[in-house]
Parts: sequence; structure tokens; C-alpha cells
Amino acid sequence: MNNCEAPLSICFVSVVVNMEDTILLIGLTVLVIVLFAVLLLFKRSNAKPTPAVRPLKREEESVVTPSKKRDKQEARDRSQLKKRTNKKKKRELATVVEPDKVVEEIAEPFITEKPIETITESLFEQYYYDTPFDKLEPQPKGGNMEYNLRIEPQDDKEFNEYVEQMKFRISEGVSESIYVIGVTKDGSPEGIPKEDLGKSFDNCKKIAESAAAVATILRIRDGATKENYSAEVIVRKVESEGNFREIRIAVIGNVDTGKTTLLGVLSKGGLDNGRGKARANIFKHKHELDSGRTSDIGREIVGFDNEGKILNYTSARAPSWNEICENSAKVLSFIDLAGHEKYLKTTVFGLTGNYPDYSMMMIGANMGVIGMTKEHYHLTLALKVPCYIVVTKIDICPPNILEQTLTMLKRLLKAPGSKKLPLLINNADDVILAARNFNSQRMAPIFQISNVTGENLDLLKMFLSLITPQKNWLTLKEEPPLLHVDNTFSVPGVGTVVSGTLTSGEINLNDTLQHGPNQFGTFDNVVIKGIHTNRMPVKNARAGQSVSLALKKVKRSATRKGQVIISPLLNPVATWEFDADIFVITHSTTISTSYEAVIHCGCTRQTATIIDIAGVLRAGLRGRVRFRYKYRSEFIQKGDRIIFREGKTKGIGNVHEVYAGNAPPLQKT
Repeated sequence: MNNCEAPLSICFVSVVVNMEDTILLIGLTVLVIVLFAVLLLFKRSNAKPTPAVRPLKREEESVVTPSKKRDKQEARDRSQLKKRTNKKKKRELATVVEPDKVVEEIAEPFITEKPIETITESLFEQYYYDTPFDKLEPQPKGGNMEYNLRIEPQDDKEFNEYVEQMKFRISEGVSESIYVIGVTKDGSPEGIPKEDLGKSFDNCKKIAESAAAVATILRIRDGATKENYSAEVIVRKVESEGNFREIRIAVIGNVDTGKTTLLGVLSKGGLDNGRGKARANIFKHKHELDSGRTSDIGREIVGFDNEGKILNYTSARAPSWNEICENSAKVLSFIDLAGHEKYLKTTVFGLTGNYPDYSMMMIGANMGVIGMTKEHYHLTLALKVPCYIVVTKIDICPPNILEQTLTMLKRLLKAPGSKKLPLLINNADDVILAARNFNSQRMAPIFQISNVTGENLDLLKMFLSLITPQKNWLTLKEEPPLLHVDNTFSVPGVGTVVSGTLTSGEINLNDTLQHGPNQFGTFDNVVIKGIHTNRMPVKNARAGQSVSLALKKVKRSATRKGQVIISPLLNPVATWEFDADIFVITHSTTISTSYEAVIHCGCTRQTATIIDIAGVLRAGLRGRVRFRYKYRSEFIQKGDRIIFREGKTKGIGNVHEVYAGNAPPLQKT
């Protein structure tokens, strides 16, 4: 019993000792807190009152804080304002003004104000060039050019005749026309007085408004006699919201000439810093950012309103493609192609499959005409795509090197097979001349720009605002629809999407068309469940537009580049064999049967074998051959342009005939 009670007594004593220590610690803590509170109250009770504000001495002004300086300045301003107010009141009370004098003083500012300039004076200040018009060709019956010595409709009947004539000229020029005032029908620039020119332009604007168009003056020049003038006016059709005109421009040239950089400057508005700032937003892949070279086909758009102003950077933030297309009357779609030699097949596909209206060839001023420049230029000649040239990097190029580059370029343009007329663009007058004659494919405008300093970029933008679509797509709107597929996608939540250029007809939502050819050479029915044009959702698409279509219940594995979305009314048939009239550009020996080459025809790209030849084919000769596709059948049409290549061998031609089944023997010509 005693052995058990001893440990319990020891434990009880230790617990009591621990409780006493804890109570002592708590007591000390409370005592410290009370002492601290008493000390704080004692300091507050003995604090001295804040002294009154006194003026600072000169030596103390250097240590005044900013807030005190601001308060002092505000007090001084209030004092001066009060003094001025009191003086004004005293002056008003001391002055007696007569009523007539009050009226005279009130009217004085309006009398001395500078009078508002007339429209004629403002036009002359902005658009006058101190050079006369050359004699023009007589006015043609067709086309988008209209000559008028004066535009002075005398009654409603004559006014309506002017309106109908303007509508005709606009339709001939693919929604744009040029009116020349002060020029007779035979092309003589007689000119008219300044006041008459202003009245004629006012009447032209009224007529354009009745024709659902907008008239903008381009330039004013001297007439045949003194104090007489002539003017050029561009009339653009006003399109409804989202119903814009699209112009596709392929950007070509050797590697490192600044193609992507220029697109970044044109579409984003900011200049380059010389180290790739402008192109960073254009590249699609990481390896392109690392190397600075384009390897895939890129796209950028630039929108213009009815007055020719760029809409890409008119607001504080960069607008989306959707917003640009909704507000634009004309949209330029730039197709950025690769310049390196190892990406040549991608460049050829971009030129043949995207159906560009024009091509923009870039040349580095400090590099000259080297590398793939000639190769790309010859491709544009083969496809009959008008080309204008942009010489970049003039800010870092010595004048003698720039002169050598221009000499080499002019030699290339004037070479046999090209025979272009080079035109160096130095002012706005040259721009208008180049834009008016560009579609003839005889003139090659040359721009000299810098993406870093912005030199001559305004001339290039003006030229882009004046060009019109090369092809009148309105004439193809009533034909059955045909879209050539140049890319395929699988979009989450949407399904399979194909993109391409609509070369004829019109496609609407929920239309049932045919898609193919498939692996068996047949075409399957497909329903269109979504349409986008330049990333903008639309209900229908018309000929000439770049279109993306969402297909209903179609797997992406069933789609590929080179297929078509086509109307059943065209009865599409896939072909294995076709005849073509070709021209051999380069080849080391004679071309014979069993010769294989890669055939580019529209969006199709496949190896084909020559199975029959009519005559002998060598470099520089023409002939008719029969090709047979090696791997699968394709959809091509009679008259399509083809490009074939194999190693250093290159040639061009046209499809003469296509065969659905067994082909007859080749006709010898």
C-alpha cells in the first residue's frame, strides 16, 4: 500500500509547482501591459500643442516638402485670382458702354475670322501638280474610263443619264471607275477654269451618291491653256456591311528580303526596329521565330474604306479581322510565301492554288537580284500574274549598290520573255500612272522603301488603295459553285473544316454539294453547316473570295489538299490521264516517254508520267504530251494552267483535254 502511494504524492507535488510558475508568469505579463499603458497616457498628456504656421525664411525654403510647396502655390493662385476678379468688377462698374458698341464688339470676332475656304481652293492645295496632262487615248466604249469636259446636267433627265453611265463604268471596272474632268472625248486635255472644275466635281459627287458610290479626287493638273485645269476622279461603289471586294496578292522573293516584315508594317501600322519586331506577329511556328525565315504559307489582310483609307490601325487598339472586313469596301489578302530554295514546292503551291490577282516581288537593295528571285519571277510570268516590285532596306544600302541593284532589276524586266516597262515610283503622280496601267501587264512599278524609317511607304499604300481585282468575279457569280481545297482542319466543337478559293458560283448555308474525288475516284454528297470569309462568319460566299467551310458528318481523314467542293450540276469526274500543251524552259537532254515530273495544277500536286509525246521535246521547244497520274485520280478542267518540275527541269503549259475512262490515242500536231 505504501509503495503505491509514494509515486502519486510525487506527481501531485510536481503539478502544484508547475501551476504556481504559470500563475506567476501570467501576473508578470499583465503588470508589463499595465505599465506600458500608463506610460503612453502620460506622454499624451504632456505633449506640446502644434505651433502656429509662420512664414518660412529664405534659408528654410530648401527643406520644404513637395506637398507643402503645392499647398503654398495653390494659396498664391487663389489670392491672385481673387485680385483679378475684384479688378474686373471695378472696371465693369466704371465703364459705360453704348448698345451699338456692344453689338459691334460682339460681331468683331466673326468679321476678323479667316473665311472658310471653298472646295475648289482646298482641292487645289492638296491635289494640284504643276505639270500638264499628256494627250490620252480616245475614250473607249468599254472599260472604266470616262472623259467629260464638264459635268453640268441641265435637268433630271440628263442627270439620270449621267447616273446610268456611271453605273456602267463602275461595273466595267469591278466596282471602281476613273472620271477625267476637263478632257474631251478624243483625249485632249483642254482644261476648264478653276470655278467650273469645282462645280463639275460637286456634280460628280452628287451623281456618284445617286449611283451608290463615292467620288474622290486623285490629282489636278494644268490644261492646254493658261488658267485652265483638268482633274482625275476615282469613283468607288459603296458596298454593304461585310460585302467587300477581295484582292489576293502573293508576296514572293528571295530569302531575307523583308517579305514578312513588310506585311507586319502594312497590317499592324508600326515600323520595324531592324531586328525583326514587325515580323514577330506574323510567323506561325516557333522555328520561324528562331530562324527568321518563313516555311509555311502565311496570310495577312489590309482593309480600305470607300475613300482609300486603311482601317487596320485607325483605332487605339488593333481591330480583329472580323471588324476590318465588316467596315471595309476592299480587302487585300496578302499570301506570304517562303523564299528559301528548300521550300520551293510550298511557294509553287501558294502561287497555283490561291489564284492571286497580283504578286509583290521583294528585293533587298543591299543584296541584288540573287537566289530565288529569278525563279519566282518566272513563275509569275508562267501563270500570267501581274507583278510589281518592292526594293527594301534602302536605309542601310549605299547609293552605288542601290544603283547596281536597280540596273540588274531593269535588265531582268526587259529580258526576252518578259519585256516589261520598268517605272520607278518617286511621287504620287507616278503612283496614279502605274495603277491606271498596271492591269495591262506591260508595266512593272518599282517602289523603293524602308521598313525601319518608313520612307516611301505612303506611296506603296496609295498604290494598294488604287488597284482593282484583275478578274471580274461578278460574271462568274451565276455559274454553279466550285471551290478548290487548299487546306483542311479539325476544329474542336465544329468538326472538319476545309478552306480554299471559290472560283465560281455562290455557296449558302445548308447547301448540299459534292466533295471529292476520294480514294476511289468518286464524289460524295456533303452539307455545308458553316461559312467563314477571312475569319468572319457569313451566310453565303460568292466567287472570288477565300472561304472556309464546315462540313457536316465528314471525317478529316476523308479530306486532303487538291480536292474540290463542287455543284452536282457540273457532273464532276476524276481523271487519271490528260493531254497538255507544254513549253520546256530548262532541260539538259531530250524528254521522252516514261519521264516523270511533279505536276502543279491549281491545288493539286502529284507526280505524273509522260506516256505519249507528239514530236520531240527539248529545252526551248513546245509540244503536246499525255500525262498519267501515278498515285490517285484528280479533278482538273480543260484550260487549266500547269507547272511541272523535276530537279532542274522546269516547264509550263495548259491542259488541252481530260479523259474520264480509256483515252484515245494522242493526236499528233
